[in-house]
Amino acid sequence: MLRGSSRNAVLRDYLAAGLVGLAAAFLLGGYELVRSPSNSLFKETYGKGALPYVMAATPLAVVAILYLYGRLLTRLGARRTMLVTTVGSCAVLVGLYVAVEAGWAFSRAILYVFREAYVVLLIEQYWSFINSTLATDSAKRLNGPICGIASLGAIGGGVLVAGISTKVGSVSLLVMAALVTLPAAGLMDLAYGRCGEPHDRGGSRRSDTLGLRLFGSHRMLAILLAVILLTQGVSALLDLNFQGILQDAIPEVDRQTAFSGRFFAGVNTVSFVMQFVVTPLVLRLVPLGLIHLAIPLAHVAGCIYLLRSPSLFAAGLAYTLFKALDYSTFRAAKEILYIPLPFDARYRAKEVIDVFGYRCGKGGASLAVMGLKAAGWAMTEARFAVGAIVAAGLWAVLAIPLTRAYAASQRRAASIEASSAIAVPQAPEA
Repeated sequence: MLRGSSRNAVLRDYLAAGLVGLAAAFLLGGYELVRSPSNSLFKETYGKGALPYVMAATPLAVVAILYLYGRLLTRLGARRTMLVTTVGSCAVLVGLYVAVEAGWAFSRAILYVFREAYVVLLIEQYWSFINSTLATDSAKRLNGPICGIASLGAIGGGVLVAGISTKVGSVSLLVMAALVTLPAAGLMDLAYGRCGEPHDRGGSRRSDTLGLRLFGSHRMLAILLAVILLTQGVSALLDLNFQGILQDAIPEVDRQTAFSGRFFAGVNTVSFVMQFVVTPLVLRLVPLGLIHLAIPLAHVAGCIYLLRSPSLFAAGLAYTLFKALDYSTFRAAKEILYIPLPFDARYRAKEVIDVFGYRCGKGGASLAVMGLKAAGWAMTEARFAVGAIVAAGLWAVLAIPLTRAYAASQRRAASIEASSAIAVPQAPEA
């Protein structure tokens, strides 16, 4: 009987991973149909100089969306909240298509901000489900392939944009994005139906819509938020470094666009290989704490190489290293940290960390660069590299208390589970 139950659990884990991976593939495929047109439509109206301002406004919009999500989660539960937020996002995309077509200029700014918020809100709900469904051993085996399946959608969406955008127009891609995203709602609903909907066991405070009180009782959450802010600082600075060197090396627009297309295709290919091959092996063979320490140290090494050999090759290598690790090993290893935490930490505080933290980190880095420029600093590619080294170094320092806090969370979860088992009344003997 035990053997059969164990087999059913394994099948459930693989079913959950497969359905979530497919849902994420549709979501990221649709997102690729939004990302490129939202950039070009915004710059056409406001110019590239306005990008830092709209980036800075993004965290404010994310906070509002997160609050709405928290209220929905309280009223509807995880499964129906997923349906409402997915279908609602598709409806907003269609509404923005209508607004842009009608000539409302500000709708292009709204589109840019919305695209930054909706995709992370939905994808983090997928991971909240996975973190509530898979045990740690299963997560080490399956988190990488989940990312790999999802990346197929991103690759397909990018190829589709490249092939049809000049034929149908940028604005029309918004409707296509909504249609491509919609199947993700059905796949996730099926995952909840077949694998079970996680529920709060009654320990949360219903007035804490965003789970902010948990940051005081679970030290790991605060450390993880700081880590995410630093990772996005590294990302933004390496992006600025790469784009600056690329502009100097290939100033002609069409040639630069072609190079960028090949570059990101390479990044996605490296990520895909890591997601299916490297990440599952690393998670099974290397202690989780060592993984979280080694990743930022790898970025420190890449940035030092970039600083010593400032070239397009070095800039591309450092940026590829960050993106490939972020999309694969870091993502898979980070999600394991949430598994021993309570429901509200996995469904509320996690969204604050991985939705607001990701967008605030990039926006904060952009504002910092703007502030330094205003103060008279010449922000060269070398200084971007130095900033990335500092951020990655601080990230490595935080990896140590992060791992210790995770171990404490595991012990707390085991203690609660043991207490619950003792509290269950036993049937009297016959």
